[in-house]
Amino acid sequence: MPMDSVMGRARALWEGLAQVPVSFAPPGGVDVVVSPRSGLCPDGWVGVVALGGSAIVTAPSDGIAVLVRDALRRLPVEAVTDGALVRQVLPVARVLGPAALSYVSPAGFRAVEAGASSVERLSAAHPDMRRLERSAGYEDAGEAALDEITSPAFVVREHDRVIAAAGYRAWPGRTAHISVLTAPEARGRGLARVTGSLAVAHALAVGMLPQWRARRPDSLRVAAALGFEEMGFQLSVEVEGLSPDFSDAG
Repeated sequence: MPMDSVMGRARALWEGLAQVPVSFAPPGGVDVVVSPRSGLCPDGWVGVVALGGSAIVTAPSDGIAVLVRDALRRLPVEAVTDGALVRQVLPVARVLGPAALSYVSPAGFRAVEAGASSVERLSAAHPDMRRLERSAGYEDAGEAALDEITSPAFVVREHDRVIAAAGYRAWPGRTAHISVLTAPEARGRGLARVTGSLAVAHALAVGMLPQWRARRPDSLRVAAALGFEEMGFQLSVEVEGLSPDFSDAG
């Protein structure tokens, strides 16, 4: 699968998640639409996804869409997922992201051997998965969202305890959203690459498109080591002082 095909699949995924007709414009373009049930962001927020030099944006109401459209017109497309720059043109209450969106093709995938690590499969609901999440802490466990995976969990044990795990959640468009988590005391040993490699290989074997969404440099380094290419960013914004049903554009 060439990378232009990967980009096409990635764009089709996010266009579908918008829940209303929208498309990535030619390079430099930003398409803003109204979608109260958008999958690009939390309910009532503005969702922005930039891929390949253009962006799509969903707003929860006509009024907010007008504000957003006018504000983002003042920014180059490469800045519309920069939270600090968006704050300069919009009244922002809260921001989530930006998160980098990376994808890999079968030809670009670089598998990592388990080496001395013993890897096994568990179900996402296995109690040992919850123990790993507790050891990692609320923030890291929430970022990884291993409790949402639909694939098997590929895990590494040490002293009969799971210290690293990875899997993926099936998203629309046969997309595999990768999740990886390592216990704090086991980090820096390459275990995220080992478990993540198995999750990616499993997804590719059934014709899915692996997606890696991350904000942290360490996670981005793991993705790059496995052959993922960073193709864009996702940002969610809550507009300050306006309810989602705001419709008075004046």
